[in-house]
Amino acid sequence: MSERDPGAGSPAGPPEEDPRIQGERHPVARMIALGIAASVVGIAIALLIDWFPESAAGSADQIDTVYDVLLICSVPIFVLVMTVAIYSVVRFRATPGDMRDGAPIHGNTRLEVLWVTIPFLMVTALAIYSWIVLDDIEAKQPNTLVVSVTAQQFTWSFDYPGEKVKSAELVLPKDRPVEFRIHSKDVIHSFWVPEFRLKSDAVPGLTTKIRLTPNRIGRYQVVCAELCGIGHSTMRQNVRVVATGSFDKWLDDQKQTAGAPAGGGASGGAEAGGGGGADGAA
Repeated sequence: MSERDPGAGSPAGPPEEDPRIQGERHPVARMIALGIAASVVGIAIALLIDWFPESAAGSADQIDTVYDVLLICSVPIFVLVMTVAIYSVVRFRATPGDMRDGAPIHGNTRLEVLWVTIPFLMVTALAIYSWIVLDDIEAKQPNTLVVSVTAQQFTWSFDYPGEKVKSAELVLPKDRPVEFRIHSKDVIHSFWVPEFRLKSDAVPGLTTKIRLTPNRIGRYQVVCAELCGIGHSTMRQNVRVVATGSFDKWLDDQKQTAGAPAGGGASGGAEAGGGGGADGAA
């Protein structure tokens, strides 16, 4: 009876491990530490950058806060994705001449559930928070000044229907709520005063509305934020936020100018009528 070969029938040894993953059994801790450090630095830099011009409306501070919250939430996600991507590219890159297939990988159900659930909850929470802020900004307020905004290539015009005044310049009283009713005569434009933060499209056949309260006296510009033709970049108009008394005087001057005849013979009557209108606007 022949002696049995002790090696016969024995299972083959484990396959040779890909040297690209040797020594990296637990890279997660290193990536987490790097991601946290990069996130802290990224958030600090993002919050220190002055992204917007000075605020000139009550809603601007609320919108700036929303933007900061979005930055705080989005920077860690960006850092996480880029950290994993860069780490994988550098650590598992193939050496010149290495034609072997990479090590086999398997799905991780727990990880897949996490990377679907966490972004879903985060986006939902941000959407709810943004909606609450927007709802507060758009709430109707008493003593609101209505301004009808007309956009057309490539200019803006403004109508104060309650005062029966039309103007090529947008003049607003400080600390008084304003409702803009925006429409277009030709193509789609977008009404935007960067210092107010709020922006709304001007759509032909449709009236859109935004509400805000200017709170800083100064000179600004209406900017068209929708590509509308060859003169888009020049579609700007002056904005002035003034004290209430100055606004009333401006309304009075506009009414006198509109009511004065070409010869100026009835200037006294026009002045009297304008004065009554100014009192009503106070």
